[in-house]
This record gives sequence, C-alpha cells and structure tokens, in this order.
Amino acid sequence: MMGTWGTGPLQNDVATELVDEVEELGPQELIDLLERIFQRVTHAGTRVDGEHGAEAVAAGALVASTVPDSPIGINADEGPSEPLPELPASLYVSARLALDRVLQDGSHMANSWVNSADADHWRTEVRQIIEVLDACTDH
Repeated sequence: MMGTWGTGPLQNDVATELVDEVEELGPQELIDLLERIFQRVTHAGTRVDGEHGAEAVAAGALVASTVPDSPIGINADEGPSEPLPELPASLYVSARLALDRVLQDGSHMANSWVNSADADHWRTEVRQIIEVLDACTDH
C-alpha cells in the first residue's frame, strides 16, 4: 500500500522511489524511463492504477520543473539532488496526456482521497503542472 503524507506530487512512497531511481540514471536513460511512465498511464485502458498515477504525477512535476521560470518548484528535501537535464519537447506532450488520464474518473489516484479538501488541493496541483506543460507545447 502506498504511503502518502501530503497532496504534493512528490509526497508519497512511489514518488520517493522514482526520485531515487532518477538520481541513478544518465540523461537518455532518464528520458526513456519518464516516457515509459507516461505511456503506461496513457495506455492503461479504463482504469489507471493508483501507483502508476502517483508515479506519472511525480514524473510530470519533475518534467514541468525543468521549464525555465516554472512555477512548479521541487522541494530540495523531496526532489533529485541535481537538476534534470534538458528534456525533449515530446516528453512534455507525453506528460500532459498522462496527467489528463490521471485526473479522469477511471483513475484510482483521482478517486481515492478520503478528505475532499485534500482531493481538491491535489487536483489543483496536478492542473498547475498541466498548465506549465501546456505552455511548453503551445509553441
């Protein structure tokens, strides 16, 4: 069972594991990993697993944090110790599509919040990530 201690994109066990993995990878390996995470969610069928959704949100936040002047800040205690490398534009599109799926009704992550205020706060944070990704892909 996934432990969650906040509504932030990196405030759960799955995100912590992702950050640990990211720190071990070279640039191309990182890009490949992130793409696999996003594809797993976009191709999930009718239901997005909670852990896959949490992983996609964390990965989306990491991708959005690489945008110049991004409002998506990564807390130094939660995120990678080094900034991520420059990422291809296609990854922003993949992240955007995956986060759309995570917000839909078939997503365990979107429907599993016990507290409605937490659910609203989480959705707001995911939408902020999507807005940053949209700004990158609207060129």
